[in-house]
Amino acid sequence: MAAGEYVSVSSQADTEQADLARERLELETFPEAELEELTQIHVKRGLTPELAGQVAVQLTANDALDAHSRDELGVVEHMAARPIEAALTSAATFAVGAAMPLLMVVLSPPSMLIYSVAIASLLFLALLGAIGAKAGGAHILKATARVTFWGAFAMALTAGIGALVGTAV
Repeated sequence: MAAGEYVSVSSQADTEQADLARERLELETFPEAELEELTQIHVKRGLTPELAGQVAVQLTANDALDAHSRDELGVVEHMAARPIEAALTSAATFAVGAAMPLLMVVLSPPSMLIYSVAIASLLFLALLGAIGAKAGGAHILKATARVTFWGAFAMALTAGIGALVGTAV
């Protein structure tokens, strides 16, 4: 999980860096065209062409790459891809998420193992979904229902495939 998250977010970071390098080159090579592009971005946001031109000139004078990365590319410092942070977060959440089902394996009688692990997994998934929604400021019930539904769906699909091929998956 953590390795996959690292690779995915690293790819995002690579794309951001390539976009910034391309923008830096365009600013050096075609400064007038880039100024007009920034002006048009602000016109599309509702400024008059005159005011948009003034804003573009001032932003370009202050830090042209920052203005273009933010307004044209949507890349901002506090939202930049952070692969190591994503990988560590993924590893930690995976470990925490695995704790309850593993505890149920230890505590459940063998005859109830499949049911207790499945139910505990879904309950813990719902709890973690609610915590994540609360932490992110999202609608708690909606996020919890989505996480629980898709978790149950994935479990059922996995069990169904196992039944089809005649082995536990």
